[in-house]
Amino acid sequence: DAAPPGKGKKCSICTKVLQQLKKMVGDDPDEDTVNAALRKVCGAMKGLGRLCKAMVKKFGPQIAEALQNDDDPQDVCTSLKFCKG
Repeated sequence: DAAPPGKGKKCSICTKVLQQLKKMVGDDPDEDTVNAALRKVCGAMKGLGRLCKAMVKKFGPQIAEALQNDDDPQDVCTSLKFCKG
């Protein structure tokens, strides 16, 4: 656990998107809240449009589940292979 987590560009973008989503959905989101946030988050993230959209399109279900489980953004991005474990 001493090694720092992978900090590539994709990792930091993934983590930022997940942190933004967590802010948007609040503490106990339902599926509709999560899906609405997934549709809006890329517009809220200036300059991350294409990568954000690709990430949401490809991993939407996993991201939605992670948000509903209140998983840590870094852990989610690691499990989606955006960050090194």
